[in-house]
Amino acid sequence: MKQTTKIMNRTTRRNFLKTASLAGASALAWPALTGCAGRATAADDAAIATTLIVEKKNGLPLTGTFLDEISHDIPHQNWGEQEWDRDFRYMKAIGIDTVIMIRSGYRKFITYPSKYLVKQGCYMPSVDLVDLYLRLADKYGMTFYFGLYDSGQYWDTGDLTFEIEHNKYVIDEVWAAYGHHASFGGWYISGEISRKTKGAIDAFRAMGKQCKDVSNGLPTFISPWIDGKKAVMAASGELAKQDAVSVREHEKEWGEIFDGVKGAVDACAFQDGQIDYDELDAFFEVNKRLADRYGLQCWTNAETFDRDMPIKFLPIKFDKLRLKLEAAKRNRYDKAITFEFSHFMSPQSAYLQAGHLYNRYKEYFLM
Repeated sequence: MKQTTKIMNRTTRRNFLKTASLAGASALAWPALTGCAGRATAADDAAIATTLIVEKKNGLPLTGTFLDEISHDIPHQNWGEQEWDRDFRYMKAIGIDTVIMIRSGYRKFITYPSKYLVKQGCYMPSVDLVDLYLRLADKYGMTFYFGLYDSGQYWDTGDLTFEIEHNKYVIDEVWAAYGHHASFGGWYISGEISRKTKGAIDAFRAMGKQCKDVSNGLPTFISPWIDGKKAVMAASGELAKQDAVSVREHEKEWGEIFDGVKGAVDACAFQDGQIDYDELDAFFEVNKRLADRYGLQCWTNAETFDRDMPIKFLPIKFDKLRLKLEAAKRNRYDKAITFEFSHFMSPQSAYLQAGHLYNRYKEYFLM
């Protein structure tokens, strides 16, 4: 009797597991089915289009992106040459013609085998990313901007003189090693500053002048942040602050900075994520007027990550990006770049939402 019961229990358990397995397989297969027609195909997807109820192509299109391989607040995607080549193709397909390595190093991690920085205690990288990016920029007809080294000492001490000293060597070293590339088209002075940053004018003028002198006048640009209501530290749990800068203060303080760096800095791409969407025109109008007054190009750094969510950082909602690019166009900006395509907009990003943003962008600008 006990033996018969064991056999029955075993059979019942086996039938249950088989049924559960089939049910699981059906559940997994269900999203790929389209009624009686069977599995969905590319042709099925192609026949489905989003209907936009706003005017298309009414914003300033993105033509540049940062490349962020040395970061401290977004995850590394561990791409090799194959993934980077594919990403440059995705960029090219939507009209991006400029790539900017956001920094050549941060603290001890660096992007190229710098003899100077390794002697300072930095780690030798496994791949020369500067060489990789320049070869890909050559291949796809893009302009490459080299981002300077960030030692992190400014963030620790508030003193930018460390950055001036380190980059004296980095600028010369990089130009000697990579300046022959046809795509090497400029320099990004990578210190992220805002108003009243101690020593910013002297540091930007010194580094910008050396970049231009060593490279026979190649352009330089900066991408500071606006000290708006959403200018909170990434490590903070807050989404907004009370002591935001006014438009009038912003104009006064940045007028002084632009006056101090003119001739050494050719363009300014303010980050656009620290102000609210109904403040865009007020600040953008001032930025354009100041740039014109002091002979700088006015770019926008249209952030493709979302500052409005407690999870930092995820790809932005398309309508938020659209509002920012439309404001840039209304205010006659010269160029729109983004931080940052590969994490927040690429179809092969670690974030699934990034590929969806890419599709929404194409529907608005390209279809």
